[in-house]
Order: sequence, then structure tokens, then C-alpha cells
Amino acid sequence: MGVKALGYVIVETAQPERWDAFLTQLAGVMRAPDAADGAMQFRIDERPFRFRIEKSNRDWFKAAGYEVTDAAALDALAARVAEAGRPVERFTTEEAALRCVEAGFRTSDPAGNGLEFFSGDSRTDEPFVSPLGISHFITGEMGMGHAVFSAPDFPAALSFHRDVIGFHETDMPAFHLMGPDAPAMHFAFLHADNGRHHSIAFGEGPVPPSGAVHVMLQYPSLVEVGKAYDRMKAMGLPESASLGQHFNDETVGFYVQTPSGFDLEIGCDSLVIDPASWEVTKHIGISIWGHEWAWQKAMKEQQQAAE
Repeated sequence: MGVKALGYVIVETAQPERWDAFLTQLAGVMRAPDAADGAMQFRIDERPFRFRIEKSNRDWFKAAGYEVTDAAALDALAARVAEAGRPVERFTTEEAALRCVEAGFRTSDPAGNGLEFFSGDSRTDEPFVSPLGISHFITGEMGMGHAVFSAPDFPAALSFHRDVIGFHETDMPAFHLMGPDAPAMHFAFLHADNGRHHSIAFGEGPVPPSGAVHVMLQYPSLVEVGKAYDRMKAMGLPESASLGQHFNDETVGFYVQTPSGFDLEIGCDSLVIDPASWEVTKHIGISIWGHEWAWQKAMKEQQQAAE
């Protein structure tokens, strides 16, 4: 139905200095000139920004912004969202200018996860220069990366994102995260109209205090991912998952907690699909190797202490 890719993310924070250091010194993202309203902006390619960091009295993932094909597709999507009973707040001229787009609107899914949709994206002639010498990030037609959320009412979230927004099913697993005898948690990994395995995903469960689960950036090589992993260790940042490789999108990478509480997945070598011929999969495991999650590590340490 015309959803092209993830265009940007917007984060509210009470600690902008920490976000600046996190993105530039850990992730190697380029600081761009601040927006007209004072928000910090960060680049990973030719788009004027991919991260918009707004100063606030709270830390919160405000919205993931997805590009649609054109103005007609945007209007049609807004009508479907409104018909589905979700709010539609059109961008003012100023709001569109701040996002470097022609038009757009904000809404939320049935779980309250913040979403924006826009048309008429823009590019800058100013070269992307990483402060850490990273040559480029994997973006282009596949967009910024992906965003992952939680949904207490999983069927309602799936129906909204698939049937109303127009994302497509890629992988629909059910994971026994707390052990083989524990109840399965359903997940949906959905792709847009491009080759990225998933541009949005969500799992069955309560919305976290940070407002999102994680955002993913794709690096050009395992060497750059490994160097970022070393930087995370040297900076003393909280590791959410160690290096590993996922089953479904084959990404090799790790997870680190952002200053606002959700995670950043830093990965490479992600699977590129053919949306026209893809057949939905249902993987039974999260990772081929690695990815010791922080909660798993904590449980293991508690068990060892009790012995």
C-alpha cells in the first residue's frame, strides 16, 4: 500500500548531552546542525537527519517516521487510519519543515506506539562524514533500519500494521523466552516495500517505560560492528545483548542501551529479501549463536549465587 521505508526516529530526552556522546562517540553518527526549534539532529547518510533528539523533562521514544510513495498514498493512508479509529494529526507547515518533508501526519497503533508517516522526503548535498571514520551505513531504498515495539494486544497490533498501514509479514515466530515450558510470546516481523527483512516489528507484551524496544542501524562490515562493540565496553555502556547472529534476518551484531532506556542494535550482513516472492517464515529461535541477553545473564548470576 505504499510504505517505502523507515525514514527517521524522534526521541524525547532530559539528557541531550548523553545522547550526543552516545550517537557520535559510540555509534559514529554525524552531528548535523540543530533544527530551527533547537532539536538535535544526527545523520547517517544524505538525508538531513535520521535521529531527531528533542529536549524534554522525560526520556521517551516519541515516534518512528515512515516514508510513503507520494502525497496520494499519504492521503489514502490517513483515511484508512482514521477509519480504523486511530488519531490522525496532520503536520503543520512548520512541523513538515522541521522533518524535511513535504507533508505528513502523526498517529499511534492500538498499543499507543508513536508513528509518523510522510511523503516528499529531501536530501542534502553536504557529505556524510562519520566522526569515527565509518564510510557509510546501509540505507538507500531500505531506509534507516528498523524499529521494534511491544503490543499487549498482539492481534489488534498485527491487524493494524498489516491491514491498515500496509506492512507485509516476513517472519511470524512464537518464542519461549523464559524456557521451553513457559508460555510462548508471539512476534511479528514486517517488511515495507523494499528488501530489508523487517522495517518494523513488535512482540506480545506490555509497552516498556522507554516507549520502544529497540532501533537498528546496519553497518557496512563486521569490522565496524566489532569496533563499535569495543567502544561500548570501553565507554562502560550497558550491554543489552552480546555479539550474536539472528536466525530470521541473519544480522550479526549486538544491543546496547540508549540514554533513554530502549536499545540500539548495531549490526551488519543483514538478509535482503525479494518482497514480491517472499514466503512467510516462522522461526523457533532468536539467535543462531551468541546474544546472551542482559536478563538471561542476571538470571544465571542469581542461580549461581543461590547454589
